[in-house]
Amino acid sequence: MTSARSWFLQKRPIVNIENDTLELREHTLPELKDGEFLMRTILLSLDASNRIWMSDQDSYLPPVKLGAAMRGVVVGEVIKSRHKDFPGGCLASGLDTWSDYVVTDGTGLTPMAPLPGLNLADAFGVLAIAGPTAYIGLHDIGRIKPGDTVVVTAAAGAVGMVAGQLAKIHGCRTIGVAGGRDKCKLLTEQYGYDHAIDYKSENVLERLRELAPEGIDVHFENVGGEQLDAALTHMKIGGTVVMCGLIASYSTNEPVPGPYMFRNVIYKRLRIEGFLCLDYSKSYPAMQAKLAQWILEGRLHFKLHVVDGLENAVDTCKLLYNGGNQGKLLVRIGPDTQ
Repeated sequence: MTSARSWFLQKRPIVNIENDTLELREHTLPELKDGEFLMRTILLSLDASNRIWMSDQDSYLPPVKLGAAMRGVVVGEVIKSRHKDFPGGCLASGLDTWSDYVVTDGTGLTPMAPLPGLNLADAFGVLAIAGPTAYIGLHDIGRIKPGDTVVVTAAAGAVGMVAGQLAKIHGCRTIGVAGGRDKCKLLTEQYGYDHAIDYKSENVLERLRELAPEGIDVHFENVGGEQLDAALTHMKIGGTVVMCGLIASYSTNEPVPGPYMFRNVIYKRLRIEGFLCLDYSKSYPAMQAKLAQWILEGRLHFKLHVVDGLENAVDTCKLLYNGGNQGKLLVRIGPDTQ
């Protein structure tokens, strides 16, 4: 293998990702050096953070440089290796580029062992980012306990669908907020939410008052804006707001108004904490083992939205920001290992 295809960042999006924001190009791969390996990418995870990495705003990772290959979370097969920790034939997952083949020294990647009973897409789709993020947000940050009322925004998204089920597994009462009747139906019928709120056709604050008359114990925020304001308004005294994502603000370079009810942080003595799952990487094996067990026991369900072809990565990524994805969004770049 002497060449590869990669998506390169051509310009920074002002609002939405445009057709010329990234460009797919073929390029020559360098020869392997000691401490490097050649990896064939199998799956690319598309996540809301992709839009942040394309911008030049301050973030937890440096922006992708103009002209550089786009960053993403991937899983692939090691084809040739001169790296002792990544032998040929093994799987590697973590941060790399939107490419079909890469030569790498393993920075950002870790070996990934196959999980008995789970195919690669299921294991990667749930256990790489979405599952650990939901687990950390609820347990380490939210500190949920049985009987808590837990509200999750973007509840039909990759993290939200897992968060609601984990809260139920631990004896909580759950309310999910999503856009559209079909997604809300999924929340209650497939993902086990006790109640669902359609923010497109319902007043979120009024519905929260109806469904949780005593208030919210733990709010798991993925959206921001009006939905965060509604939750801040209706939190219990001493409640917790888990800041996981703010996707409503990712496609704008303008300041986002609010939250207008921030005064309730004082009045209701709230605890608000943000987190990044990358900070908990040492705990991943234990979390992933629990998540895998619940999947195999039939207690944790999820839906993957898989699109074939590296060439479709940009159009597929746009689905994250217009609500078009139906489950955890993946691009299949190559076949599974044989």
